[in-house]
Amino acid sequence: MSDELERGLEGVAVAESSLSHIDGDEGKLVYRGYAIEDLAEHASYEETLYLLWNGSLPTSDELAAFSEAMAAERTLPTAVRETVVELGRQDGDPMAALQTTVSMLSAYDEDGDADPTDESANLAKGRRITAKLPTALAAFARARDGDEPVEPRTDLSHAANFLYMLNGEEPQDVLADVFDQALVLHADHGLNASTFAAMVTTSTLADLHAGVTSAIGALSGSLHGGANANVMRMLEEIDEAEQDPVEWVRQALADGRRVAGFGHRVYNVKDPRAKILGQRSEELGEAAGDTRWYEMSSEIETFVMEEKGLAPNVDFYSASTYYKMGIPIDIYTPIFAVSRVGGWIAHVLEQYEDNRLIRPRAQYVGERDREWTPIEER
Repeated sequence: MSDELERGLEGVAVAESSLSHIDGDEGKLVYRGYAIEDLAEHASYEETLYLLWNGSLPTSDELAAFSEAMAAERTLPTAVRETVVELGRQDGDPMAALQTTVSMLSAYDEDGDADPTDESANLAKGRRITAKLPTALAAFARARDGDEPVEPRTDLSHAANFLYMLNGEEPQDVLADVFDQALVLHADHGLNASTFAAMVTTSTLADLHAGVTSAIGALSGSLHGGANANVMRMLEEIDEAEQDPVEWVRQALADGRRVAGFGHRVYNVKDPRAKILGQRSEELGEAAGDTRWYEMSSEIETFVMEEKGLAPNVDFYSASTYYKMGIPIDIYTPIFAVSRVGGWIAHVLEQYEDNRLIRPRAQYVGERDREWTPIEER
């Protein structure tokens, strides 16, 4: 065992993967060798899932069959649906509702008795989990607002169906397209905390549902998920104060406050996903005749880059993008889970292929050679 301690496992390679690659110095992200820019422009979320789970882009027939199979799995078991709705009516935490959903789904999965490493069973489980998470989130959000859940449709894409279930009406094509693109951009990102949590759990030969449940728990922490919600709350605070965004941020920094949406453990330059979402945020603002959220964000980006040398990450522009789509701020992180579940599943499949129990060690720094004292003498 090495005496060198790497806190947070920063920079430590613990696995080989063919799923996604990040070049933090060049600001590049690829899935299975394809640049994120190409996938964001040309691929649907379903197509991206197929790529991540199967290793190659699908043919037209393969994509049609895959999408149809996914769409057929969208309906929740009655008990799961009732639980999610009740959590919404109680104004529960949306991430806890998603975690509960996946945990409950494990009890209803028809492949629940399969060997945890059975690839065919895991692909089927993965389709079910991925298809049902948006249904659960939309039902939770509507129940919280006092509305009845909207049943999923099989004739809409994964992205369009979620917006339909959330709002009760079929979304405009441009909104469905932007949301689909956001799902593609968030689908995978190397061994981030939630992905690694899923891998650690399933390395014990726990099943796929257990791995995804662990991943959602890791994502619920403020140091991993939640940044885009914090960005939007910051923008709202600036707007309500009717302050110049740069002056607000300058004062926030002087007061020791952290400006959400900047910096990344991996990227040393601007996150390539932020570039794409920044463009979409601007486009949505222009289409709605209200670009203030994009303009505020752009001014803040320029100032923080010049003042601190920090570039925005994916969360910075996803905030205003989601906001212009009418999505409630507190379900931004659950939407992250709705997308990233595809990557979690892909990494679990890869973990099972050549599994070894993930069991690191800690450096003991406690006391040694202490003498035992009988309880009556303490």
